[in-house]
Amino acid sequence: MLLIYNDPADAPALDSPAGREQHDRWFDYTVELREAGVLIAGDPLEGAETATTVRVRGGERLTTDGPFAETKEILGGYYLIDVDDLDQALVWAGKMPNITYGTVEVRPVRDFV
Repeated sequence: MLLIYNDPADAPALDSPAGREQHDRWFDYTVELREAGVLIAGDPLEGAETATTVRVRGGERLTTDGPFAETKEILGGYYLIDVDDLDQALVWAGKMPNITYGTVEVRPVRDFV
């Protein structure tokens, strides 16, 4: 799984020329993953301000507005890809449009079979 993190302050504004160019680069990246036959799923996430964190403590469900951790970089989306090894996943992570100002965490999905 390729987990996409960004500091929203570093990303181009969506309604700017740079933001529209960035959108096009994400679209092209997704097409490249699909055409390579490695894309399983992927979606952007709404902003961290829309998150609700849920915990159960002492049998009581507690909810908090916002993400679990306070951090500048937020989880902005993901791609689930099917590749042979970590090296291939790292190549795809390095092609991500946000790689020059964001972070991509590459993590295997655990197989319980």
